[in-house]
Amino acid sequence: MNLRQLEYFVAIVEDGSFTAAAERLLVSQPSLSQQINALERELGGRLLERLPRGVRLTAAGQSLLPEAQASILHAERARRAVRMALELEVGQLEVAVNTSAAAGILPIVLRDWQHRYPAIEVSLLEFPHRRALDEAVRDGVGDIAVGPPPEDWLGPVEHLGWEEFVLVLPDGDLLLARPAVPLAELADRRWVHFSRNHGLSEVLDFCCALAGFTPRAAVRTSQVSAAPQFAATGLGPTLVPEHIVSASLQHLVRPASPRLIRPVVAFTRREWTSLSAAFLATLHEFPWGAKPSGAIDLG
Repeated sequence: MNLRQLEYFVAIVEDGSFTAAAERLLVSQPSLSQQINALERELGGRLLERLPRGVRLTAAGQSLLPEAQASILHAERARRAVRMALELEVGQLEVAVNTSAAAGILPIVLRDWQHRYPAIEVSLLEFPHRRALDEAVRDGVGDIAVGPPPEDWLGPVEHLGWEEFVLVLPDGDLLLARPAVPLAELADRRWVHFSRNHGLSEVLDFCCALAGFTPRAAVRTSQVSAAPQFAATGLGPTLVPEHIVSASLQHLVRPASPRLIRPVVAFTRREWTSLSAAFLATLHEFPWGAKPSGAIDLG
């Protein structure tokens, strides 16, 4: 008795005849009959009563049917499990990401991923601007993308959490005595800004415009993780996602007033593959903070 014979037997019962089952299974009727006859010989009795217009289960067939259905179901589950295991044991995952997520979110996510799937190589493709990220993924780059919500997206998008934009002030700045700092109080400062083609440059300009001024740049950088370091040395304040600020500089961080947040999502073109779905599950385990009440959503 083998799985194919059981599948043939169940198909005949479900379709009501040898002819209909043979058509659905894409096998010849004589071949189907031979397999059922061999199964009946092995088990020692008739399983199906052949009628002029179909078949009927014998007592022996009624006893076999639920066991055959269970065996087929277990075999299919086993096949799916093996396919998933093989896909997640070897291979390569391409992750497209904006630079702030790459610097602040992915180190923890990739650490957890590596513990679970050590044989899978992850390639990061980093983009300084959200529009460049969106366009690249539309053009076929990346198995999964992480960043701000894409515009006019037709594929799957899944919300992950929020990133808060915080101020990093120079060491010794008097405003560090405040629990939160309105951006308007920094209108006369020169800022650690970002390269003009960088997405965070637009974020900083937009937030300062909401506060009623245009920021003057002391220095512009394309390195997101370098901006807090420049601010700490006294070059001027900067505005960055909180998760990119190192632990050694947290004492220089203050929330803006009102607080500034942006949603972070994962997205892909058509559907989640087994690899991208596994990476998505790992992304959800990142310690995302709760959405602050009264915050301005920059999404």
